[in-house]
Amino acid sequence: MQYSTPLQNLLTHTANHPNKIFLHQPVNKRWQEFTWQEVNSQARCIAAALKAQGYQQGSHIGILSKNCAQWVIADLAIMMAGMISVPIYPTANRRTISYVIKHANLKAIFVGKLDELTEAEAAIDETLLSIAFPYPTLSAQTTFESWLSEYSPLTDIHQAGLDDIATIVYTSGSTGVPKGVVLTHKNWAAAAKCTVEKFKISGDDRILSYLPLAHIVERSGEAIALYSGEAMFFVESLDTFVENLQYAKPSLFISVPRLWTIFQTNILSKLSQKKLNFLLPIPLIGNVIAKKIRTSLGVQCARAFGSGTAPIPSSLLDWYAKIGMPISEGWGMTETAGLSCVNMPFSNNNLGTIGHPVDCVEMKISPVGEILIRGDAVFSGYYLNSEATDESFIDGWFRTGDCAEITQDGVYKITGRIKDKFKTSKGKYVTPVPIESALSANTDIGQVCLIGSGLTQPVALVVLNETIKRKESGVENNLAQTLQEVNATLESHEKLEHIVICKEAWSVENDLVTPTMKIKRNLIENKYNELVGKNLNGNVIWEEDIY
Repeated sequence: MQYSTPLQNLLTHTANHPNKIFLHQPVNKRWQEFTWQEVNSQARCIAAALKAQGYQQGSHIGILSKNCAQWVIADLAIMMAGMISVPIYPTANRRTISYVIKHANLKAIFVGKLDELTEAEAAIDETLLSIAFPYPTLSAQTTFESWLSEYSPLTDIHQAGLDDIATIVYTSGSTGVPKGVVLTHKNWAAAAKCTVEKFKISGDDRILSYLPLAHIVERSGEAIALYSGEAMFFVESLDTFVENLQYAKPSLFISVPRLWTIFQTNILSKLSQKKLNFLLPIPLIGNVIAKKIRTSLGVQCARAFGSGTAPIPSSLLDWYAKIGMPISEGWGMTETAGLSCVNMPFSNNNLGTIGHPVDCVEMKISPVGEILIRGDAVFSGYYLNSEATDESFIDGWFRTGDCAEITQDGVYKITGRIKDKFKTSKGKYVTPVPIESALSANTDIGQVCLIGSGLTQPVALVVLNETIKRKESGVENNLAQTLQEVNATLESHEKLEHIVICKEAWSVENDLVTPTMKIKRNLIENKYNELVGKNLNGNVIWEEDIY
C-alpha cells in the first residue's frame, strides 16, 4: 500500500483548499474556527519556537491537556520540528505524569485544559519547560500565544520518512505502569487510511473529538481527519457536551460501551422501554420516535456509528439498531495504531462481532484462542522495554492478549482477555466477558464486573444506572430474575452465587476505570475481595447492608 504522512496530508489540504475550516473550537460558548492555512501557519510558528530552544531532532515533547484545537496544532508542530510527541492523559495522577516525564525524557511539555490541576502541578517542576495553551491551566514558563507572536513560521519543515517514529503513546493500562508504544508514521498512516476506506470518510464529513486525544481511538481520529480532510469539532466542557454535539452535527460518531450505556439510560429516563416497545413497531410513528431520539442526542446527521475500547453487549447493539443507530463494533489497540477489525459495512447478522480485519493487517487465532496480528499498522516495540517487546511477539506476530473465535461467517468475535480468566476454588476456569455481557441486557445495570478467583462460585459486582434508586419497587426482583435467567445458560461451575450492588460508581476519579471507561478488573477485585468473601445471604445483596 502507498501511504502519506500526517504532514504530507496537511500540506495537500492546505494547497487544495486553504480557506476551508478544519478545526472548530468552542470558547465561552462561542466557536473559533481554524482554516487549513491557519493550522499550517500556526504549527510552523510553534515548530520554529521548539527549534529555537536548541532541542535535537528526535527530542520528546509532551502534551498534557484535554482535547482542543491547540492540541492538534502542537502535535503537527512537533512533527514539523523533527521531534516526537508524547501525549499524557489529562486525568493522569502525579505518579503517572512523573513516570512518563522521566521515562520518556521529555524536553518540554504543552499544558492545557485540565479539570484538576493539583496532580499536574505536583508532577511538573521548573526544570521542564512548560508551554500553556490559551485556557485556564497550570502556571507555565511561556505560552502558546506568545510563541505565535514571537516566532515566524518555519519555512524548512522536517519531513519524516514512513519508518521514522511519529509518536510514543503510553497505554492507559488497567494494570501496572504504562508502557510506551512506539508508533511510526507508517503505523499511524496505515490504520488511518484503512479506516477512511472502511467508513468511506471524505472532506464532507464531521467528527466530534471528545474521547482523550492521549488514547489511540481519538489519536487515530486525528490522523483520519488529516488523511480525509474531514472537519474536527471539540467539546468545551462536560457541561456543554450535548450543546456542542448538537452544534457539530457529526456525520460519524464513535463512543465507548460505558457511554453508549449512559446515553441509553438518559433516553429511557424520558421514554420507558415499555412505551418504546409499543411505539417503535408502529409504521411511521416508530420512525418519528426514533428520529426524535437521534435528534435529542445530536446525532441526527450521523450516517455511521462505532464502538470500541472494550466489548459491548449484543443486547445494547440490538437496542440501538432498533432506533436507527446501527453501531459497528470495532477492535484495535494502541499497539495497532487504531482500528484493526470492524463490523463495517454494518451487518445485523454480525451483531456482537468485530467483523473482518482491515486491509493493512493480517489476523489469526493461536492454539490457545488468542488473537495474533501483524501488518503495516502494527508497532515493532515498547520504548526502553525490550523484555516486554520480546514477550509480546511470536514469529513476527503480535500477541494481543485478547481471546476470540471465528464464526461460521468468518468474522471475529471477542470472548475476553486471557488474563481475565480466573479459577474458582473448584479448580475450573471462568471467562467473565460473555457472562457480563449477558447480565448487561438488564438496563438497570450500568457497570458489571465478574469476580471469583478462589471462591466456590463467581459473584457479579454491579453498579446500577444512576436513575435507579433503592426505594424503587422491583429493582431487586428484576435483578434476581436476570440472575436466574443468566444462570440457566451457564455450566455449573460458572453459575453466579450472588449479584452484589455496589454503592459507589466506578470512575476515573476513583481509579477503577481507564480514561476510556474500561474497567480495571484487578483493582475492582482487590477493592471488593474481602466483601464477597463474607458469608452472604440472598441472591441480590446491597453493599451497604453487608457491613
